[in-house]
Amino acid sequence: MGCLVSTPKDTGGIRRRPGNIGEVSVFVPGLRIPKPVDFSQALGDCLSKSLVERLSALRTRIVVMAGQEAPTITRTRRRTATQHGGSTLADLLQALEDYLPVLLGLVKDGSPLQHKVQFVWINQEDDNEETAMFSAWYEVLSVLHLMAMLSLSQANLLLLPRISADGYQPKVSEENRRTCIDVFLKAAGYLDCAVRQVLPQFPSELRRKLPVDLAEGVLRALCLQALGQGVDIQLGLAIDSTKATLAVKRRLACEMVKYWQQAQDNIMNLPLSNGWGEKHRLFTKWKYIEAKAAAYYYHGLILDEGNTEKSHGMAVAALQAADEYLKESKKACEAFNLAVPLSRNPPLWGTTKFLSEKIPKDTSSKVRINRDLYSYEKIIETAPTLPDFALALKPEEYQLSIVDASWNEENTNKG
Repeated sequence: MGCLVSTPKDTGGIRRRPGNIGEVSVFVPGLRIPKPVDFSQALGDCLSKSLVERLSALRTRIVVMAGQEAPTITRTRRRTATQHGGSTLADLLQALEDYLPVLLGLVKDGSPLQHKVQFVWINQEDDNEETAMFSAWYEVLSVLHLMAMLSLSQANLLLLPRISADGYQPKVSEENRRTCIDVFLKAAGYLDCAVRQVLPQFPSELRRKLPVDLAEGVLRALCLQALGQGVDIQLGLAIDSTKATLAVKRRLACEMVKYWQQAQDNIMNLPLSNGWGEKHRLFTKWKYIEAKAAAYYYHGLILDEGNTEKSHGMAVAALQAADEYLKESKKACEAFNLAVPLSRNPPLWGTTKFLSEKIPKDTSSKVRINRDLYSYEKIIETAPTLPDFALALKPEEYQLSIVDASWNEENTNKG
């Protein structure tokens, strides 16, 4: 099942990679691009002309749009951003949504038609420039992955700070932030569906031959990234709210640590060595460290509310850990931005801006106060363990579409 062809990276440079992707709030490891397919040659004797033409038209639209727009989508330009994240992204996402129910007819009830068409996609994170498979499930998996990457691209555009109405501090509107949480959950839903519903359709031998872009670990890591960044937005909204307690903020920060730790664990042993792959690994590492800075900060503030010498000592240790993780996260951020393709941070805003200002200030203040109250030896402690909270944010449930009605009247030759 599913003969495979992989093209090594030294066979002609079909993979276009930007040298600089601009401002990054949400990492997208490039967009895998489909190459043209001749459905009529593969399916002309099996399906009606109208259905073959429909498959061809729907997929050709995606090939053209993705080929034209991928280079610009991976270079985040403010002028492409709209209230909903860019019309190009929405149009391409809609084209994929239109294609999927028709495509699923090829795999309906285990149809042998699923092995008749060779689908070819250009990779981004894998060493092989492209991967071709006689497998319609490979096409479904690639479509879901692209839908998720477009959603993450949309989120990145939504989270680029704009100059505010007062012309002073760049900021991201509350509306955009709340919209972004929904977009993250959609992206996570596409990836969760890919892992739960599509990957199990691959025999183990063929599954091992999938490009690393579509490896289970990468799909899970991207899903967890989407959820982790969704919690990051929730934390920012909590910071802005006068009603959110320290306990709420600590819980969100601790959950964020778990999402990023799991994301890092999923890609730790994968061969992500080229440009996009290495940048993916560095982004996950950076965000994991940054999340720990936030979690230790809020944990320290809560411990400091205690009335004992021990709790105050633990509070100082937690705040000092937060300060160290903040410094480490800045180095990790720099390493991420310097990895090819180059990138840069948007102007500081939200959680990052708040914590980059508050952590050094509050740590210095608490250390000074407690040194005045207690002996120096009792302050320097190992950072206390962070509390363990169940993860609350889940992917939006996404089920594969019902097979398009045009297949109901097909008298296919399944021989």
